[in-house]
This record gives sequence, C-alpha cells and structure tokens, in this order.
Amino acid sequence: MNEIDIPTIGIDFGGTSIKLGVVLGNQVIDHAPSIATQEYSSPQDLIHAIAQFVRMLKASYPDVKVIGMGMPGFVNHYEGTVFTLTNVPGWDHIPVRALLQEATGLPVCIENDANCMAYAEWKLGAARGSDNAVCLTLGTGVGSGIIINGALLRGSTCSAGELGQTSIDYNGRLGHYGNRGALEDYIGNKELAADARSMYASHGQDKTIVDCNPIALEKAALQGDPIAAKFWNDIARKLSCALINCCYLINPDTIVIGGGVSKAKALLFNPLKEFMIKQMPEPLSKHLKIVPAMFGTEAGTIGAARLAYDTLIVPTEGQ
Repeated sequence: MNEIDIPTIGIDFGGTSIKLGVVLGNQVIDHAPSIATQEYSSPQDLIHAIAQFVRMLKASYPDVKVIGMGMPGFVNHYEGTVFTLTNVPGWDHIPVRALLQEATGLPVCIENDANCMAYAEWKLGAARGSDNAVCLTLGTGVGSGIIINGALLRGSTCSAGELGQTSIDYNGRLGHYGNRGALEDYIGNKELAADARSMYASHGQDKTIVDCNPIALEKAALQGDPIAAKFWNDIARKLSCALINCCYLINPDTIVIGGGVSKAKALLFNPLKEFMIKQMPEPLSKHLKIVPAMFGTEAGTIGAARLAYDTLIVPTEGQ
C-alpha cells in the first residue's frame, strides 16, 4: 500500500505547541485544537491533555487504531522513551510510549520529529521512490532525517541523522553541545538574521532584525538588492558544505529541503546546486536531485501517522 487507508492519528510535538491531526491517504483530514506545550508543569499532565484530544478525534473517527508522535530531541523509537527534548525542560528519560498508550488505550509509535518529516517526504512526498535520501527542514534550527537503502537511519542509540550539529568550520562558533561550527549555528533563523544585519552594517546600512528575516531578504534580493543576493549566495555555500559531506558519506539520490528558508526557491536552490556539482565527481552528482519539500508544516503530523501505520498496522495485515 502506498498511502494510509484507514484514519490514523499523527501528533507533531513542538517546543511551543503540539498539533494533533487525523491522517488519511497523504493528507491531514481533521485537526484538534493545538496544545500550548509550556503551560503544563509535568510530562504526565501534558500527556493527559494530549490523551483528551486523542479521545475527541477518535470519537469522530472510530476506525482510528494507532497513534504516531514526533518529538524534538533524542527519541528512542524502539524503547519508546525520550532521553531529552529540545527547549522543553523536565522531559528526561520519560517512557512516553507507555504513558500515552495507558492514557489512550491505543498502540503508540514515537520518533524524532525530523525523522517523521523525512519519513513523510520519503513515503509520500518529494523523495517518494528514492532508496537513499537526505531530508532537511530549515527553521529555528536544522532538522534532518536520512534514508539509507530504503530504511530510516536511526543509528545504535536512535541518534543518527542530526545534520544540523555537523560542523562546517572546525574553528567556528561554539555549539549547544560544545561542538564547533555546527551548521544550525549559521543557518538557523536567528543566526541568519543577525548575520544579514552585520552584512548590511559593513556596507553602511542600518537594518532592523525584521528587515533581515528570510521573507524580507527574499523580497529584497528579487528587487535587485545586491547585499540580499549575496546573503542567499552565502546561505547556499554554507548549506552545500554540509550536504556535500553527506553525498560523499552516503551517496543519496535525493535531497529534500523544507522550512521557511526553502521558500526562497531559485535564490537558494540555484546556487546550492551549482556549488555542489562543482565539488563532486559525476558518480555522486549526475543523478542527484535537490528538491523542495512537498508537505510543509503538515510533514511532521503526516510522517508520524504514516510511521505508526507502517510499524503497527501493516505487519499485522500480512499475518
């Protein structure tokens, strides 16, 4: 089966809000109200709130059999536990799967949120049909998931695929974990805006942070602003450094890029492709596709639901 043929609940757990949706086919066909992540004092309280909305959705879609949830941080898919969550305190070594299953009475599958995005794009979206793919979402940070030989790459402790923490400068900026030159410390939204403001200042122009967000810089570049055009060229060069490393390591056939920065389209994709092709031999570059993501903000919900469907329902259908 290529698409989800029964309604399945997908949950996109974010540091600010949690989105719940019912997925059928390759679309989110219904949503529950979003949940403010930071309003709950403990994991147990927040899981109880999630369970209430799950029950509400299941009342409207009684054929729902499983739940998938993507979470930001180090998530052990096999154990159903969270080691730690990005920007959400108190979620250390939490048995999320067991708690949510107990609260809802439904089987639960959990995964890193960027892996869910990658899974959606691989199974149903821009990387569909690919055996080896790298999928990124560019926003506050850099989320990424990797498909190798037709399977999601998790690694020995389910911590693989964190491209945002790989270095593009061994003498570079100090990262969150003490690592130098991490990609997301150069192309995260805040870092991009600060660097663009500095670039303008070096040319005697005082710009606000708002004037330097990706949307404003895209508009400026399209209107002929040479500094904004250089900004997009620099982003492409930095991103190409990390992606070229991926190509030499795992030889993907598809690279999918989503998130706010990717909306600049040709301003990003054209120089990115040019930089990469110039720095790789033909066996790595000839058949490589670099494409925008298909699902946008719904990717995490769709991917979590599809992963739960494939993990918990499809195997039983063959018995």
